Amino acid sequence: MAKTQDFTAMFKDMMGAFPVDMSSMDEAFKTQAGLSEKLSAVALEAADKSTALSTKWTQDYLAKLQDMTKAKAEPADYAKSMTDFASATAEAAAENIAAFAEIAKKVQVDTMELMMAAGKDMTDEASAAVQKATKEATAAAKKATAK
Repeated sequence: MAKTQDFTAMFKDMMGAFPVDMSSMDEAFKTQAGLSEKLSAVALEAADKSTALSTKWTQDYLAKLQDMTKAKAEPADYAKSMTDFASATAEAAAENIAAFAEIAKKVQVDTMELMMAAGKDMTDEASAAVQKATKEATAAAKKATAK
């Protein structure tokens, strides 16, 4: 009777010969952690700037409101004070909304730059990992079939 080859043993030997290299997983984790850190920094900077802008806007509004509510000598001065307040408030609103838009635009630009850089880094790492794994798999397959 002809001896049949034991494929189970051959596959077991071949899989045992494949090295398990966790360095690519470590690098991927480090890359992801670095990206998360940078994205968090962008978000926190935007939150800080937005909060500072909101605080200044509120303080300016309250100062203008205080000026408007002061007692006036003539009744016509009240109308002028209210008109000045409305005009100054509208102007401040336009300026502050534009400042908020600039903050948002910077967040968008910074995020896109980070994502593009991370995509390039991940592509480079994946390519290097695939090349390394291919070399190791080829060597392991040759070793397993040489037995």
